[in-house]
Amino acid sequence: MSETSCPRLGFERILLATDHSSCSAAAVEEAINIAKVCGGMLYSISVVEVNEEFEALAPQLVEKTENEVREHLEGIKEFARKEGVRCETVAHRGDEPYRMIIDEAARIKADMIIMGSHGRTGLKRLMMGSVTSRVIGHAKCKVMVVPCP
Repeated sequence: MSETSCPRLGFERILLATDHSSCSAAAVEEAINIAKVCGGMLYSISVVEVNEEFEALAPQLVEKTENEVREHLEGIKEFARKEGVRCETVAHRGDEPYRMIIDEAARIKADMIIMGSHGRTGLKRLMMGSVTSRVIGHAKCKVMVVPCP
C-alpha cells in the first residue's frame, strides 16, 4: 500500500470500481487507504457484464457470477470496516459496465473514482475496448487508475 496524504480538497465520497481481478486488488487497497486518510465514505461497485442473449442462455451462470460478485464486495466492506472506513456496496448487471460506473458516481456525487487497469495496449485495447478508458473519458469527477502490479 502506498503512503497517501489527503489533499486540501478532501475526498468525502470515493467510488471504487472493482472487477474481482488481481489487478483490482491494488485499487481496493488504495481506495481504502485514501478513504481512511481523508475520512471519506467508500462506495464499492462491481458490474456483472451480461447481455440479454447471455442471460437467456446461461441464467445459472449469471446468478453464480452475481453471487461471487456480492461475496467479493462483502469482503471489501469487511476489509474497510477493519480499517475504520465506512463502506457501502452495490452490484449491477448490464452490458456497459463503464456507463453503470459513471451513473453510480453521479448518483452518489463521487469526488473520485478509483479503479485498476489491466494494462492492455495496442490493437487488443482498441478491439476489446477499455472500461477504464471509457470511465476516464466520461467521468465528471477525478479518476485514479491504479496499475496492475
